[in-house]
Amino acid sequence: MGRRWAVWGRLARGKRGQVMSARAMLTILRHHRRMTKRYAPVLAALALGLASPAAHAESAANWQRDAGGSGELEPYLQCVPYAREVSGVQIYGDAHSWWDQAKGRYQRGTHPRVGAVMALKPHGNMRLGHVAAVSGIVDSRTILLRHANWSPINGRRGQIEDNVQAVDVSPGNDWSEVRVWYAPLGALGATHWPVAGFIYGAKARAPTSGVLAATTPIVRAKSVRPDPIGAIIARME
Repeated sequence: MGRRWAVWGRLARGKRGQVMSARAMLTILRHHRRMTKRYAPVLAALALGLASPAAHAESAANWQRDAGGSGELEPYLQCVPYAREVSGVQIYGDAHSWWDQAKGRYQRGTHPRVGAVMALKPHGNMRLGHVAAVSGIVDSRTILLRHANWSPINGRRGQIEDNVQAVDVSPGNDWSEVRVWYAPLGALGATHWPVAGFIYGAKARAPTSGVLAATTPIVRAKSVRPDPIGAIIARME
């Protein structure tokens, strides 16, 4: 930011240190605004990680940020209150703290049950971890999740996804690592997310012999907010 203002300062002074006229400065600002609008789709595409699967995985992690964000953007739904609502597990605080908080209050384990909460450890840019409720068991290595603020949908954070897949990719089939459905890809994300374990609340049901058929993910929006790139461009108008 400082470097950009230095450039603007040089432009404002013009040649030989003279102060640029208001009309000349306005012309430059209008040109800058046109260039910003021209390349806005490219910036948005990069922000959503549309260039490659690896970029998608990185983008998925980047969407998981500190609660409330920087304070400059509107609030959005976090994973914690939604997981608490649908699972009945009454734990508060950042997602990464749920596993330790559950000790002595709820049963914990390493295998999924319908109604349990899957607790993901902080990993990469996902500094606060993530929690998601298990809505179904497909097979020994595939479950369905209900969670919020995972995939950016239509460029927006804080969205709810119901009955989306998570697959156990751990070498020992112990659910210590998972890949999770990522909406912009329309498929599982590439990242192997570390799992702390599963928290069994009152709604958690013991596994049965039957399994669910895989279903089409249900995605619904909640807590609408401007997309970050759009917000930045809007402030330049």
